[in-house]
Amino acid sequence: MIVQAGNGEADKYHSMNFIGSGVVFHVPSFFSELQELEEKGLTAVHDRILVSDRVNVLLDLHMAVDGLEERELGDAAIGTTRRGIGPCYQTSRARTGIKMTDVFYPELFEQKVRRLADGYQKRFGELFEYDIEAELARFDEYRKTLGKYVVDGVSFMRSAQQSNAKIVIEGANFVTSSSTTLAGIIGGLTLNPKNITETVGVVKAYTTRVGAGAFKTEDTEEIGTKLQEIGREWVRLERRLAADADADDLVVVKYSNSINYYDSLNLTKLDVLDTFETIKIAIAYTIDGEELDSYPADLDILNRAEVVYHEMPGWQKPTTNARTYDDLPKEARDYVEVSIFTWACITNSGADHQQYIETFVGVKIKYIGTGPDREAMIQRP
Repeated sequence: MIVQAGNGEADKYHSMNFIGSGVVFHVPSFFSELQELEEKGLTAVHDRILVSDRVNVLLDLHMAVDGLEERELGDAAIGTTRRGIGPCYQTSRARTGIKMTDVFYPELFEQKVRRLADGYQKRFGELFEYDIEAELARFDEYRKTLGKYVVDGVSFMRSAQQSNAKIVIEGANFVTSSSTTLAGIIGGLTLNPKNITETVGVVKAYTTRVGAGAFKTEDTEEIGTKLQEIGREWVRLERRLAADADADDLVVVKYSNSINYYDSLNLTKLDVLDTFETIKIAIAYTIDGEELDSYPADLDILNRAEVVYHEMPGWQKPTTNARTYDDLPKEARDYVEVSIFTWACITNSGADHQQYIETFVGVKIKYIGTGPDREAMIQRP
């Protein structure tokens, strides 16, 4: 979350970054990333970020458990990044986890860590490889410098909202254990829902995901590899890519809108599709010829579902760094507009006028990303 000028300390640097209570927080990664930013020339990084005293602390212990739980699941493994996120949320929900505030009480902190380690040792036996003494020693060092970043998250957010500071909140990743929805930011940041002025859904111009499980538009061959290379889709676990230059899986986008109520969409990485001859848009899932009403919760239904595609000609011209909507090739503009049309048709079969449908659905593609540069963003009128 970024709190812009108008909130005490934030005024000094124009903006203040704040890590809210709803996330899990890995202290070594925090300091490592700050160092990387400093080395890249970003000024005053240590004075421009705060973290809530209520975040759940992610330990190396959780990472060890993440890998073991994946091994237990075998063929049904989730396909996690093995960074310990799931196990950390598990301990949070079980009320056995460690809050940031606990770190500053050494005896309490050690007691909680040892209790967690003992429980996992009983569960996994000799497979549980974890150096508890090393972790405790590291936190003895972190404790000396961590305090300057930690604030009462509830008080901070109340102050920011009372002073009418501009607040920008970012959330990501549906394939995770955290609450990434609009509702998640309210609880995770103690945000007054009445203060939310705009909700923007950010979607790529093609579909990706990490982890195991159903991915109806996936391609593991030439097209998927091409999208992966052009889009630079590399993470700790390689992203899985959509098939046949598939644009957004609009069934998934529609589902996302149903739980987040977007005011507009930001369509990113349009330029990645510049060289494709044909663009395919997933507009519905069917079972035995019958269209499903929504993205299904039943994994058996999802696995059996067939994808309905709408095909369009590609533009095969560079869109990189286009600055206005009219700078885009006609076929690219058609894709943007038909993306809205086909998605809307799912919700209102029989309607055939784009402007009417766009108004009916209440969501339009307002922003279009055309490259990696910060300025490579079109705002559509």
